[in-house]
Amino acid sequence: MGILDRFRLDGKTALVTGSASGLGAAIAIALAEAGASVACHGNRRPADATVQHIQGLGKEAKSFSADLGQPEGPEKLFAQVASAMGAPEILVNNAGMIYRNAAEDYELAAWNTVLQVNLTSVFRLSQLAGNEMLKRGSGKIINIASLLSFQGGIRVPAYAASKGGVAQLTKALANEWAGRGVQVNAIAPGYFRTENTTALQQDETRNRQILERIPAQRWGEPEDLAGAAVFLASSASNYVNGEVLVVDGGWMAR
Repeated sequence: MGILDRFRLDGKTALVTGSASGLGAAIAIALAEAGASVACHGNRRPADATVQHIQGLGKEAKSFSADLGQPEGPEKLFAQVASAMGAPEILVNNAGMIYRNAAEDYELAAWNTVLQVNLTSVFRLSQLAGNEMLKRGSGKIINIASLLSFQGGIRVPAYAASKGGVAQLTKALANEWAGRGVQVNAIAPGYFRTENTTALQQDETRNRQILERIPAQRWGEPEDLAGAAVFLASSASNYVNGEVLVVDGGWMAR
């Protein structure tokens, strides 16, 4: 098999959470372009636009909805996907949320919701998909971490805690499953143009400060994650385990 062939995902089924827009949509489309059939999940709204885009490429895609902010959300989502498309060989835990407030005023309800969506649902979906992958002896799990897996951030204590947890969970699962044919890795995006960063982009001072630190001198676009996602989903990364791959335009190098 040639090296480019090892990046192909033909015959694979992928589940990408939070793929109605933004980073998740870009990842779902990239996996489809590499040959995968894609289950596209929407948390707050259906992923119909992403599905239509993928189907326009002549690839298979279906839309699924489930509230990952609820404890039963991961089970409902996985059951729907498994019934309609089979248990996925590739799982991308991309769904996430952010809530900003001073730490001393941070509401416990907001804390619990952010941790449920960003960390607990990641563990539960990994557990559900991982059990099926372990039975087959192969599978790929890609978690979406963050620069705040390494840094503390400001006014986002729950987000920072959850993304730090995602990085450590990635390593913990890799330690247990790598020897059984399942690769678990993460991507840590830097500052990307998404709905979550709209406020930062519109803040003239913060936007300038962010761009001054990024060696690439620009915000990331969702498509900038495509190569990393396809690599970690493919057999080209079979010896990559427990990695948190930073895609940040050089932010962490400064």
